[in-house]
Amino acid sequence: MLQFLQPNKFMVSRMRYSSTHKQETREKLLSSSRAIAKKGGFESTGVDALMKAIGLTGGAFYSHFDSKAELFAAVIEQELANSSEMLAGEETDEDHFVKRIRGYLSSAHALHPETGCALPTLGAEIARADPAVRATVEQSAKKLQGSWKERLDDQDAAWALLAQCVGAILLARVVESDRTRQQILASSRRFLGKSIEQLAPLSKT
Repeated sequence: MLQFLQPNKFMVSRMRYSSTHKQETREKLLSSSRAIAKKGGFESTGVDALMKAIGLTGGAFYSHFDSKAELFAAVIEQELANSSEMLAGEETDEDHFVKRIRGYLSSAHALHPETGCALPTLGAEIARADPAVRATVEQSAKKLQGSWKERLDDQDAAWALLAQCVGAILLARVVESDRTRQQILASSRRFLGKSIEQLAPLSKT
């Protein structure tokens, strides 16, 4: 007579999570969503697909974010820091500045949007986003432009070079042939290199 040792059929076993589990899951979702958004677009990817990428069901999404729009805002906030690092970094000398731009205008960056700058990939979606998201992007862009302005001592050049970098990557991604892609990137690197070289002496006077 060992029946009393059997578990009650009404007992429910519960999985125990660590105190940091929710935050860790949120960070995993953010990291995965950043790559998915930059590679395939955010608007076209459903909540179920975003959650499936980290091994969870779509129903668990709303314990981390109130809406998909809130997730997009969080994605953009993190991506802006990544974009600023790619384009400017913290170095102030001309050689590091030029190296940053060359790295940005590389084939690796053009061919792997999931690890690159969000501005060429998500610009159109940002333009349709809430005013708060656009304001955050504007603030980041102005900060980046300000950093370039200090290095070049030219406000117009700072905006123009920033736009050239973002536009060149976008154009390099929409063409079909690798040859044309390489021409776009190489031409942009040469043009920007010459422009910075001409402007650099002005910032030292």
